Amino acid sequence: MKKNILVIGSSNTDLVIQTSHFPEPGETVMGGVFSTFAGGKGANQAVAASRLGAKVTFVARVGNDDFGRQAIDGFDKEGITTSHIFIDENEPTGVASIIINKDGENTIVVAPGANNMLSKTDIEAIVSLVEATDIVLVQLEVPLETVTFVIQLAHKLHKKIILNPAPAVKLDYNLFSYLDIITPNESETKILLGKKVSDLKSASEAAQVFLDKGVKNVVITLGKQGAFFKNDHEEYLIPAIKTEVIDTTGAGDTFNGALAVAISEGKSWRDALDFSNKAAAISVSRLGAQSSIPFRKEIEAIDL
Repeated sequence: MKKNILVIGSSNTDLVIQTSHFPEPGETVMGGVFSTFAGGKGANQAVAASRLGAKVTFVARVGNDDFGRQAIDGFDKEGITTSHIFIDENEPTGVASIIINKDGENTIVVAPGANNMLSKTDIEAIVSLVEATDIVLVQLEVPLETVTFVIQLAHKLHKKIILNPAPAVKLDYNLFSYLDIITPNESETKILLGKKVSDLKSASEAAQVFLDKGVKNVVITLGKQGAFFKNDHEEYLIPAIKTEVIDTTGAGDTFNGALAVAISEGKSWRDALDFSNKAAAISVSRLGAQSSIPFRKEIEAIDL
């Protein structure tokens, strides 16, 4: 039976330009292909979890505009429950402007729009959803007050909580004790803890700080190196899967959606991280955020 995963977070439309290199301040660069994709960290993670085998409900706020309507239509086609995506009459759907260079790296500027209006009141209206779910997956692309309330509510209801702290902001350390899993990358770890992660030793030291502050399990994603895991019983690096990199946009979201699915299915930590690494590796080999997210059969094919 599919497990229930509740994703609460952002929904954006990504406006993407490919170019040879990022412009310097004041420089104009001639770009190449322009594309429009569905995106937003919350939305990406919801789509990933759904494609990879979970029963997903997504809670978000979009504008009463074409981008918002297109987003909801897309979620419906993915089999995601959209009955609690709120329509904001005053703010537009969030938009992300993304530039991708020849190496597949990106720079992103987000205009959050309706995402900034997802409120504690909205979450109070979905308590029954939290009660009915197995895992709650959240990020930081909606107001911190709302994320904090979600985490506190899920903890009170004894739900497993995964926080992908992106884009990173300073958090109240008391919040860490509510988290089953935290999944920062190197730069997010530095913002959260003030500790630079440059190798496995520094990753282990940073993970220990998270554990000391109450997080039960720590996954630090290290890009091309893979994913570093640590809890009170074990620690190790699961190497990344080597692949041609076309676009890294959404790779972390794909990883987090896959991780939520793997944990919901009771996979071991090693198997869960291997599953998530494979999903992320496929995603970086394609252009776009949600458009690059693999289906379950594609990951299983890697094992053949």
